[in-house]
Parts: sequence; C-alpha cells; structure tokens
Amino acid sequence: MKMILSTPMVTVVIFGFMLLVMTTGLPLTFALGVTGMFATFLLWGQEAMVSVYLNAFGVAGASILVALPLFIFMGIMLQRSGIADDLYHMIYVLMGGVRGGLAMGTVAICAMIAAMVGISGAATVAMGIIALPSMLERGYDKQMVTGCIQAGGALGFLIPPSVLMIMFGFLGLTSPGRLFAGGMLPGIMLALLYIIYIGVRCYFQPHLGPARATDKQVTWGEKAKALRALILPGVLIFSVLGLIFMGVTSITEASAVGAFGAVVCAAIHRRLNWRMLHECLMQTVKLMGMVMWIMVSAAFFSKIYIGLGAPTMLRELIVELGANPYLVLTFFLLSFFIMGMFLDDTAILFITVPLYVPLIVSLGFDKVWFGILFILSMQTAFLTPPFGYNLFYMKAIVPPEITLVDIYRSIIPFVILQTIGLILVVVFPQIALFLPSLVFGGA
Repeated sequence: MKMILSTPMVTVVIFGFMLLVMTTGLPLTFALGVTGMFATFLLWGQEAMVSVYLNAFGVAGASILVALPLFIFMGIMLQRSGIADDLYHMIYVLMGGVRGGLAMGTVAICAMIAAMVGISGAATVAMGIIALPSMLERGYDKQMVTGCIQAGGALGFLIPPSVLMIMFGFLGLTSPGRLFAGGMLPGIMLALLYIIYIGVRCYFQPHLGPARATDKQVTWGEKAKALRALILPGVLIFSVLGLIFMGVTSITEASAVGAFGAVVCAAIHRRLNWRMLHECLMQTVKLMGMVMWIMVSAAFFSKIYIGLGAPTMLRELIVELGANPYLVLTFFLLSFFIMGMFLDDTAILFITVPLYVPLIVSLGFDKVWFGILFILSMQTAFLTPPFGYNLFYMKAIVPPEITLVDIYRSIIPFVILQTIGLILVVVFPQIALFLPSLVFGGA
C-alpha cells in the first residue's frame, strides 16, 4: 500500500488513535499493540505485520535483559526484608529532634533504598507504609509528608542500579555501567536539593515538620546502636555497585549477586520463609511479564517510525532549519515531559530512544549524558499528573483524609526542584560525566 500521508500527519493520527484506545481502559501494552497493528496494516499491508512483530519480539532475547528480573526480585525481596524499618528507626533516633528531620531522613532512606533495589515504586510504597503514619502522628504537614516520600521514591530511576538505565543502555547502545556511574552524582544532588528545601522550609515554618518533644531525647548510646542499621545496606550496595565499578562483574552478574544478597538480608532479619520466597518470585514473574509485553508492544510501535523514515526526516529537518543543538535537545526533553503525562516510561523509552539517540550523537552530544537527562525526565514524569505512577502509589496507601488533590499539590515544589536539577545537568554535563570518566576512563 502506498503511503499518501506525511510522516508528521501519520504521527498525529497514530498517537491520537492510541490515546483513544487508552480511554477504553485497555492496558498500555494492548493500546500500543493494537495501534501498531492498525498502523502497520494501513501503511504496508498484512504481510508487513508479521515481519515487524517478529522483529519486535527479537527485543526480548537480548542477554543484558537477564538482569531485569534479578533486580526486580532483589527490590521486592528487600521491600519485605525489614531493612526499611531499621533504617527509618535509625533516622527517628538520629534526626527526630530536628525540625523536618524525619522528612529529610525519609528522603535519605529513599536514596539508600534506590541504591539497593533499582525499582522506583519500591521506596515509595515501603516508606509510605512505614514513614507516613509515623510522621502524621508526630504532627507533620500532610503535603510535606506525601511530597517528600513521592520525590524520594522517584530517586529509584536515577540512583543505580536502575532497571530503566539497563533498558536505555540496551536500546541506545550505551554501557549500562557508565549510565550507573553517571546517575550517582545527579541522584545525590537531587536528594540534597530535597533535603535542603525541607530543612529550610521547616526551619521557618516549624508546624510543617515539628521536632521531637524535649522529654523524648535519646542518648548517644542509643544513637550509636541505631547506626548498625547501615551495615546490611552498605554491604549490599557495595556488592552490587562496587563490583560493577571495579570491573569484577558484569551488570548481569552483579544483579545475581544482589538477588542472592537480598535473600540473605531477609534471612538475617528472620523474614525468609518458603511462602515469602514464593510470593516474591510470583510478584517478580508478574511484574517482569508486564514489563516485557510493554517492551515488545513499544518496540513494535517504534518500528513504524523507523519504517516511515522518521530518523532521516528529523535529521534532514534539523539540517534544513539550521537549528541550534541545544534547541533540538530542549525539544526532545519537552517531548519526554508531554509523553510522560500519558505513557509508561518503558513505552516512552522504546518509542523515542531509537529515534533520538542517533540524532543526539550527530549533534555532538554524549550518549551517557543524554541517557541521564532521559532518566531525569522520566523521574519527573513519574510525579506529574494525570498519569504519574507515584501519585497513584501514594493514593493507594494514604489515609482517607488525604485527597488526590493534596497529593497533587504536595509534589509541586519537588517537581520544581527536579526541573532545576535537570537544568543543572544540561548546563554542567560533568555532573553526569565525571564519575563515568573516572571509573571507566574516556569514552
């Protein structure tokens, strides 16, 4: 069948049809798959559908993707191992006497959980269950509480090991190890921005995060004892990231070490039993199955644009317009933000990365740097309405008096801080590139 529509027009029609299908309540993977089949049939006929789908299924056979279920299992096992409970108790003992201390400590715990699990939702759910009722009970403002948990939980995208980084490395032909190293400093920077914001605001507005009562002070001995909670997380973080950065193991091997370490942590906390292990394995299978189907459907979807010649069209358009490289970069980042309001991060990854990364390289930008900007953008998308996943995670665990409007309002200052962090990484690329260069050498 001969195409009579231009590529931009086809893009508008395809995305419009996909959003229409999504309004029926179908899961994202079906919306992508149905739209992809519909578009392929109209553009190239029935024969093309088979070859495009077989090509898309080839995505699932990449060896690097073996690390995904292992990191997912590690995150689920750690979420139920009791480590988060011990870390939060440590924060209460150490920082409960500071205005906003529990909220600042919650962000720090989320960063540590992110460095162990690789799944953004894990920290949000774990700290929502543990920290949210504790802070509300101590008089913390409900929007401050929900905002810090959601923003801290989203750090799982950026602080390695990150499942999304592995998939970006696979699609963007970029070293996942370099992406892991590249995400460290931006992740720490964002966590510090959140902590400084909470500390300053609670200092001037004590009612948002009151300090612990003076009659409940703890001794130095109790504080030293609480620090033992750092031992297991420290060992696990070193086992996963240290071995990768030192070149001892590959990403896949490190994920196996991490999964085994998570089981050991659960055993040490006396939480490990056959029922828990079975539930963690089943949850891993379900989550990985969902991720893989989204990957296949999104890959099918992206093949349409490659078949339409979209990469060549975009490259020629940029050359003809003589566009400034940073203007093109800004357009890409804005497209991430807009798509993030409606699509899953995995779908955005498979739709945009095969198109954008070759253009980014042709414009003289670093792929690792762009990968970190993509992850930062997805982190923001995870928090922005109407379909920010962390918003719904939080709504599922908050008490009835906290409304969805409260949750939306709570995230505004943290999204602003994330935008500032994104701008800083754009203006100062070495924030993302210093550690990869230090650990792995030149590009």
